[in-house]
Amino acid sequence: MFLELIASVAAGFGAGGIVFLLRRLSGSRLPSWSVPVAAGLAMLAYAVWSEYSWAARTMSGLPEGLVEVSRVEQSVPWKPWTYLSPQTTRLMAADIARAARREDAPEIRLVTLYFFSRWQPARSAPVLVDCGRLARADASEAALTDPGSADWRTLAGDDPLLRAVCSGRN
Repeated sequence: MFLELIASVAAGFGAGGIVFLLRRLSGSRLPSWSVPVAAGLAMLAYAVWSEYSWAARTMSGLPEGLVEVSRVEQSVPWKPWTYLSPQTTRLMAADIARAARREDAPEIRLVTLYFFSRWQPARSAPVLVDCGRLARADASEAALTDPGSADWRTLAGDDPLLRAVCSGRN
C-alpha cells in the first residue's frame, strides 16, 4: 500500500512537472491552476488504474498451475465510477498442478484454494472436490481419512472449481 502511495505521488509530480514545463514554454498561456489540476488528475488516474488492474497483476504473478476459479466484483458509493464498471475486490484460485488423488477414491481430489483480497494478505484452504458427485467439502482430518464423513456441498455442473479441478489436466 505504501509503494502505491509513492507511485501515485510520483505520477502527480510527473504530470504536474510536464504541465509546468508546457506552461513555461508557452509563455504562461496555460492557466496557473493547470499544474495542480494535472497533478491531481494524474494521481486519481493512477489510483483508479491500480484498483482495476490489481486482479490481473495478481493472477499474472502466480506460479503456473494456479487457475482462477472465482472473481468478486463490487460497486461502492465512495467510488462512483464503480457503478459504471464494478471493480474486482476478491479472487479465488485453485492449485490444480498439485491436486492430489486418493487411491481408494480416484474421483476425489484434494486441492488448495487461494483467496486474494485487495489490501489483505493471501489466505489458503485445502478442499476436497468430488468430480463424480459434483460436490466439494472442506478438508478436515476426519474428511481426509474418511471422505464419506465430510460435509459435502453440491456444485453446479458448470462450476468453475469443478471445471478447473476435474478437467483431466491433473
